[in-house]
Amino acid sequence: MSSVISGDARAVISTDTQATLPLYPHSEAVNWPRLQETDDPWLQNALNRKLDQLDLLKQCKSEKLMIALVDITNPARPRMASYNNDNMIYAASLPKIAIMLGAFQAAKNGRLVMDEELETLIRQMIKVSSNTAATQVLERVGIDYLAEVLTSERYLLYDADRNGGLWVGKPYAKEPASRRDPLHNLSHGATSFEVARFYYLLETGRLVSPEASARMKAILADSSINHKFVRGLNEARPGSKIFRKSGSWGNYHADSALVERDGRKYIAVALADNPLAGGWLPRLIVGLDDIIFDPENIARD
Repeated sequence: MSSVISGDARAVISTDTQATLPLYPHSEAVNWPRLQETDDPWLQNALNRKLDQLDLLKQCKSEKLMIALVDITNPARPRMASYNNDNMIYAASLPKIAIMLGAFQAAKNGRLVMDEELETLIRQMIKVSSNTAATQVLERVGIDYLAEVLTSERYLLYDADRNGGLWVGKPYAKEPASRRDPLHNLSHGATSFEVARFYYLLETGRLVSPEASARMKAILADSSINHKFVRGLNEARPGSKIFRKSGSWGNYHADSALVERDGRKYIAVALADNPLAGGWLPRLIVGLDDIIFDPENIARD
């Protein structure tokens, strides 16, 4: 496949189809901003204060906690705050979202058929984080093809100029990694920034096509695993719609979500390297939610 895109630009021209794909189901004329250019001082100060209140700022300063928070209530004017958002670490099952993207892109390009069996496997891979399903989907997509998608000019979800990003170089099974990431030698890695970009591209209809983006978003809804971000929001902010993928292995804990409630919408990503981090994340997401719903933040819309 060959494609043309400039960062988070307006349109993708696929040379497989010689057709310009609309990038957002509600508007094809939006000049979407590049997420890396949306840092917001107010939001950043609020994040720093909240991390200090939660006694997590020291974890960020020691580079044990990586965070990205993006207010996309107005998706054409995202506002981002972050900490260590270009630090790439092992992210366990979270990068399964990259396999999902690879499958939908491969189906769009005619490399495989997105039939009921394959979509069922993808749902199992995302909703219950099945390693068996993830391995089967990855085998169909191909590790080399997935690397091409993630590093392509179209997506750049793994960007060497930003210290990496989303990566899958090994099946979720007991076999050696065949293609570790070139910068950090990780089999399943992520940066909070590129995960946030994944959700932003998803929400604005720019992952494969608006139709495919909508199908992937539906798959991310209603996670069957009630922990981390999901537990925190379900207990403290009932009524939230959560589209998420998490990951856990040893000291590594990760969660990522697109959250919608009461007319507001935001992306939250946290990657941590600490055995206690599973207990941090429910508190963290409630703190991030507080920032988004702060009346002062709302007034800035």
